[in-house]
Amino acid sequence: MIINIFIFLVSFFVVIKGATLATRYAAKLAESFKLSKYTVGFIVIAIISILPETFIAINSSLEGIPSFGLGVLFGSNIADLTLVFVIIVLLAGRGLKIESKILKNYNIYPFLLLLPLVLGFDGYFSRLEGLALIIAGTIFYYLALKNEVTRNVSLKNGENRYQNFIMLIFSMAVLLIGSNFTVTSATSLAYDIGVSPILIGMLVVGLGTTMPELFFSIKSVYKKEDDSLAIGDILGTVLADATIVVGILALINPFAFPQKIIYVTGIFMVVASFVLFHFMRSGRTLSKKESYMLFIFWLIFVIVEFIVNK
Repeated sequence: MIINIFIFLVSFFVVIKGATLATRYAAKLAESFKLSKYTVGFIVIAIISILPETFIAINSSLEGIPSFGLGVLFGSNIADLTLVFVIIVLLAGRGLKIESKILKNYNIYPFLLLLPLVLGFDGYFSRLEGLALIIAGTIFYYLALKNEVTRNVSLKNGENRYQNFIMLIFSMAVLLIGSNFTVTSATSLAYDIGVSPILIGMLVVGLGTTMPELFFSIKSVYKKEDDSLAIGDILGTVLADATIVVGILALINPFAFPQKIIYVTGIFMVVASFVLFHFMRSGRTLSKKESYMLFIFWLIFVIVEFIVNK
């Protein structure tokens, strides 16, 4: 147990360090490409952030338990849309400033999260449905990037572009490695203390995979101008998990799963997105009071999941 505790603490440090470096070089990369920090967070950082849960989900599919991977993806998304925002607001000691263009350009976002629920309503994802999810997620990402690109990038801003890109990839790799070791060591600790598999899957694996975006976002919001980078990272991760990653699972191996994952976890995920976007509309700031309400929502989700999965 002592060894697992040591590995867990070291992994946490690696994740924090990776998030610190990623914040710095993502901002520089955004400047060199003349992309908004929100777009870099939504697309570049989010793509790296989804790797832990993607690997877990793919491995679960290859081992014949794809429903575990699907549950982890949806559970992780709910934590991202609620608990992660709560932690960020409380640690920052202020509300998160929401840029108006986020709400203007991404009103369709909560509705897009409905797509995997509609396609999986019968408790089965086919390869065709998986392909549809991947296409939908990819198109959304493409449009998000296309709307932010401006031409005539100055040579001065582009001189260090490749160096910033390499350092961003390196820092995200450090973050990814740290998050993977954190999840595995936390799981080992859970077994050491005799925690039930349900608690391991929901709180250790599901919450553990949110750490890349959590620590990245915490480092981002320490500077007020970086709120959009943090928000973009979280929203981008959730969207990729619900569309592209689920689609990849179906392409690899079409699978059936307990419909309660759609009826309970999936519905909680979509409702969480609607609630979050409603709060972000109020005064264009996500306040502490609203973060408390998001925390209550997450607690209700946990309680319901425990009842349903007895």
